[in-house]
Amino acid sequence: MAKGGRINKISAVIIFFLSCFFQTLPVEAGEPSLPPHLIQSVSDEDIVEGMLALDLFHCPVLEEPDLEAAYENVKDSVVRIDMGKAYGSGVICWITADGAVIATNRHVLAYWQEETGVVRFPQGYYAGARVLGSSENYDVGFLLVEKEEIGLRAFSGLRSALADGIYGGLRVDEEIFCLGAGREEDEMLLEEAVLKDTDKYIETFGSEMLYGRGFAREGMSGGGMFDGCGRLIGLLTGGTYQNEIAGVPVTQVLESYWEVMGD
Repeated sequence: MAKGGRINKISAVIIFFLSCFFQTLPVEAGEPSLPPHLIQSVSDEDIVEGMLALDLFHCPVLEEPDLEAAYENVKDSVVRIDMGKAYGSGVICWITADGAVIATNRHVLAYWQEETGVVRFPQGYYAGARVLGSSENYDVGFLLVEKEEIGLRAFSGLRSALADGIYGGLRVDEEIFCLGAGREEDEMLLEEAVLKDTDKYIETFGSEMLYGRGFAREGMSGGGMFDGCGRLIGLLTGGTYQNEIAGVPVTQVLESYWEVMGD
């Protein structure tokens, strides 16, 4: 956009210069000239459609681990799910022509009521949402915020955390970080952690989970677990007072989405 803007400015300068030059010449009879080309305006709908076509809604992924830089890249993909007396977190995983698909924990959506529930985006927008469904096998559920709920201009500023393809390079003792909602409406919590197991069976959840050493606060359930490059690796699901955390792996998030959507 910046490059295009510069070209437009240069064109305007050239046009202005030529118009001044030709004004000094004597007027001669000739064929009537055509009207100058008008600069076509671009609507918010055009911008959204273009971003969808070019797949520009994804958060960038770093080539080398850098937790601080990765956090800056993904912080706008994690949302607060407010349900009155309860709240949790969610991650924008996909942005489609219909709206933003948010993944969270199934146990978070157990408190959801469409009449009163709202999603708060990091930019400060509030929007209603509807439940797409929850997995029967994993602690995963999905909300859809339709783009009309927040307006096209705000919608164009959203970013999704789930990159194309499945990353299989997770390592034991790798540094990761978790993002989730805090007590205050505008508070987003960042907690660093160390991954200790990529498929530890945890009986409480009845499935293999990401397991690490770190701290999970109240309300962070459903938030994102990211590696040092900013890849979404799972949804934070629970923690203990012994500084243990567990999360649903991103592979289960994908399986749950296919299950819910029937793909």
